[in-house]
Amino acid sequence: MNPIQHMVVIGTGLIGGSLSLALRKAALVERVTGVGRSRANLELAKELGIVDDWTHDIAEAVRGADMVVVAVPMSAYASVFKTMAPHLSATTIITDVGSTKQSAMIEARSYLSDSSRFVAGHPIAGTEQSGAGAAFAELFDGRLCILTPDADTRADAVQRVQEMWKVVGSRVMCMAPAEHDDFLAAVSHLPHLAAFALVNAVRKQGNEEHDPFEFAAGGFRDFTRIASSSPQMWRDIALCNRDAVIRQVDALQDELNSLKDALRSDDGEQLLEHFSSAKQARDAWLNTYGKSL
Repeated sequence: MNPIQHMVVIGTGLIGGSLSLALRKAALVERVTGVGRSRANLELAKELGIVDDWTHDIAEAVRGADMVVVAVPMSAYASVFKTMAPHLSATTIITDVGSTKQSAMIEARSYLSDSSRFVAGHPIAGTEQSGAGAAFAELFDGRLCILTPDADTRADAVQRVQEMWKVVGSRVMCMAPAEHDDFLAAVSHLPHLAAFALVNAVRKQGNEEHDPFEFAAGGFRDFTRIASSSPQMWRDIALCNRDAVIRQVDALQDELNSLKDALRSDDGEQLLEHFSSAKQARDAWLNTYGKSL
């Protein structure tokens, strides 16, 4: 891969910051400009070597850039694309790291004069931490990154973005945006909603005598880890992928209703069947894909 001469990261948090650090580690980016709203976070990004320079001005940042990475909440896409569109060069490649791809591509088509240079992407990596201070170069090692180009996306732009993610350690896969959104609703978006819901269900059971969380241990901690993720970010993701997420919430409610029916009828065999099939599926998943997690 030829080095990126000037990369602009709009949103210098965990994902954008880690991408910059990984490219720097591979010596495949010459200059990185960070864009964001928080001066403190941008100054920290520079101190940590994530960016060479920073600005609050998107238009100023993208002039002359050969790669722009959009790493902002989904609700900010329209504003970001609209602001940067008049200032992009004819050869600039734009990509993103958002969790919903159909909505990202709609915003790109709406505001970019040449949306064929936009390559929608989603690295399946992250932690519950956020901000530049959470970034680390190894975040993408062995992790899947999904790209969702369509028939109008330039092949050379797709190749450039594929190369970028491969050199930072990702396994790259291409698929249709709708297919991506359906799969991620099941394995990413629904688990976050379930974690938020479980914490709230327990929280509401507190009383003057006892705090229910004092009885929680490792199992509750592990199940609810992702409930410490950014509420604003997950609000945006859920709304942008609303229809697919609703279908997955319905599927989870069906499973919970089956468990409730088994409990009401004192049906131990039915409970055992539910638990055993889930254990088998999870064990098979870990045996097949566990080394890349």
